[in-house]
Amino acid sequence: EYELLRRNFSETGCFGFSIQKHIDLGIKYDPSTGIYGMDFYVVLESPGFRVGCRCRCKFHVGIQHRVTKEDAMKWFQVKYEGVILNKASNIGA
Repeated sequence: EYELLRRNFSETGCFGFSIQKHIDLGIKYDPSTGIYGMDFYVVLESPGFRVGCRCRCKFHVGIQHRVTKEDAMKWFQVKYEGVILNKASNIGA
C-alpha cells in the first residue's frame, strides 16, 4: 500500500509525497470542508544532528554521520514495509 518513487528521496535523506484527497487518510467526508490534498515532507536526522543546528558550541556534522538517500529508502522500507519504484506507473489511481 505504501509506494514511493526513487525520485521522491533527496540526497540529504529527506523525502516528500502528496495525497490527492484527504479522505484517503480515512477521515470522514464533510461537505462544508470539501475535498483537498496535502503535501508531506519528511526530514530524517541521525542522533546528534542538533550539534550542527544549536546556537551555542555549534560544530560541523561529519559526512559519515549524515543520513543518505540510501539510508532514508531503507528506513522507509523497514519501518512501513514500503515499496520503492523506479518509474511512475499510476500511483494512487
